[in-house]
Amino acid sequence: MINGISLKNFGPLSELNWETLGCINLIVGGNGVGKTFLLKAMYCAARTLEEYKRGDDQRTDKEILAEKLYWTFQPEKIGDLVTKGTNGNLSFTAQIDKKDFKFSFGRDTTKRISWLKNDVVPQEGNSVFLPAKEVLSLDRIILASREKYREFGFDDTYLDLARALRQSPKTGKNSANFDEPRKNLGDMLGGRVVYNETAGRWQFKTGNQRFAIGITAEGIKKISILDTLLGNQYLDSNSIVFMDEPEAALHPSKISEFLDIVSVLAERGIQFFLASHSYFVVKKLHLIAQKKQWSIPVNSEHKGKWTAERLLDGMPENSIIDESIQLYKEEVDLVLP
Repeated sequence: MINGISLKNFGPLSELNWETLGCINLIVGGNGVGKTFLLKAMYCAARTLEEYKRGDDQRTDKEILAEKLYWTFQPEKIGDLVTKGTNGNLSFTAQIDKKDFKFSFGRDTTKRISWLKNDVVPQEGNSVFLPAKEVLSLDRIILASREKYREFGFDDTYLDLARALRQSPKTGKNSANFDEPRKNLGDMLGGRVVYNETAGRWQFKTGNQRFAIGITAEGIKKISILDTLLGNQYLDSNSIVFMDEPEAALHPSKISEFLDIVSVLAERGIQFFLASHSYFVVKKLHLIAQKKQWSIPVNSEHKGKWTAERLLDGMPENSIIDESIQLYKEEVDLVLP
């Protein structure tokens, strides 16, 4: 579990400190402020620790991290991730299971990281990044472009996800642990996504009918990805899920249902980091925090400054909330001129 994050001069994020993280964590702010960037930075750290010393992998943690940063952010050189206009180095610290994972490098860094301090033991779980766009209809293209042609375009978050989705279903110690949330996901979707080995394509199955994934609703495809990863046991109680814009392509009522399911999965041990600019997401998580008495840490960008708060303490001051209030005021002015 990630307990805290601290970074400096990392792309659009000049400085950010986020401590005392929980089972569900929220990042909010306007477009282009660095929400997705922060998610990807944490994902690179988490995946480095999961791939390090796993199986026959002989790479050092420095080598894994450098490759993960390069293929996730896809700069010309890793040093391009240093915030433009600064003279200092990029630095990043993640506290995981109360141990530190730190690295730093300067603008001239190409493909090797010179300084890394890793006190974290190799991790057993599998983290995953769920992008705003679904990938089920693109997985063959993603795999071909990266594994065959090694081209920029689809970054490592897409490649890792496409590979995870193709893992064969299996049972394990956590299979029963996720029966309830998987049933809720199935009820919410009205069916389940399955992979047709003969056709080599994903399909949406409801009752006795199967539909091509291309004509399946975007929201169904996106939520089905989480269900599939629970079903094939890629995700377990040691996993971290990074989710960009969980509200994308979902009706507000479905957002509420989905976040209720996320809260159940969080109780089962999965840690979530959500990046959003939806009032419905913020409000629903605020209600979950009140109901369950969870802190639900939120890092909120407002007028160029990042502030760490807790949804248990109330709704954060944020441009999303400001706009909602402004629309309400406009409506009142129309009714009561």
